[in-house]
Amino acid sequence: MIDLRSDTVTRPSADMRRAMATADVGDDVYGEDPTVAALEERVAGLLGFEAALFTVSGSMANQLSVRALCGVGEEVLCESSAHIARAELGAHGAVAGVTMRTWTDARGYVDVPAVEAMLAPDLGPFFVRTACVSVENTHNFAGGRVQPLERLQALRAMADARSVGVHMDGARVWNAHVATGTPLTTLGGEVADTMGVSLSKGLGAPIGSLMLGTAAQVADARVWRKRLGGGWRQAGVLAAAGLFALDHNIERLADDHAHARLIAAAGRVDDTAVETNIVVIATDDAPGLVANCREEGVLVSAVGPHAVRAVTHLDVSAADAKTAADVIARALS
Repeated sequence: MIDLRSDTVTRPSADMRRAMATADVGDDVYGEDPTVAALEERVAGLLGFEAALFTVSGSMANQLSVRALCGVGEEVLCESSAHIARAELGAHGAVAGVTMRTWTDARGYVDVPAVEAMLAPDLGPFFVRTACVSVENTHNFAGGRVQPLERLQALRAMADARSVGVHMDGARVWNAHVATGTPLTTLGGEVADTMGVSLSKGLGAPIGSLMLGTAAQVADARVWRKRLGGGWRQAGVLAAAGLFALDHNIERLADDHAHARLIAAAGRVDDTAVETNIVVIATDDAPGLVANCREEGVLVSAVGPHAVRAVTHLDVSAADAKTAADVIARALS
């Protein structure tokens, strides 16, 4: 099978497995795992934050980040198809007691004037206060779109002026960096107060994300990670995979982007709509298209009744992408 359901389906390479097997480890709950510490320090430096915390998932990194900016009963604003609103099972409300309001943009972009108009100030004990704006870069359900840098910078300036926090769901920020050439620090700490990044999507690690923020925010998040059951022991085995991914798998994301454009052409998707490694294909019958592709050895996923998603990754070669494109073209016709 050529698996295009997600870039989370990758398997560790032989070299990555060797790095995991030889990792120097300790008990991370005690703060004694040197490989975890090295990963946290490196990612914080790459993205321009004071500190980072290794977490089991992107959802946990996002939850800890939003919690760092929003108190119980306060609200976060985000785009209506954002991952934190659509794909984290209501965790921000169910666990953190945070409410949510949304704006809608087909490209997933942040509309800064519209967001500013939505901000709810502190009006005393009768109204919810906006504490945080969350932005996703790249935006998953908008087809891997990259947030325009000028909009992120405008959001940063507005949020500072209005005393509101900014969280960046940067699960695939590595793709945005490679697609645009924008420095990681510019996409990270220069425009956001907190951030979540994934190692287990395009970078190919088997598990793990990081929450980033100030040293004080990360110290508090470490307590909440343990409270939520996310403390882990000799996690350096996993952190070693993340360090290997950072060393070897960032720049090669350009290959995934090129393979996505091959699939987009077959799926009759406007090439300008495919900026990174995610292709959203419009169809009258998404379940039918998924089933037809599966019969020919290609796995894609329905993300709505009329939309199918294909995601390229390091386990999909150029030949695989061409084969998948041919299968999708036949299934559509």
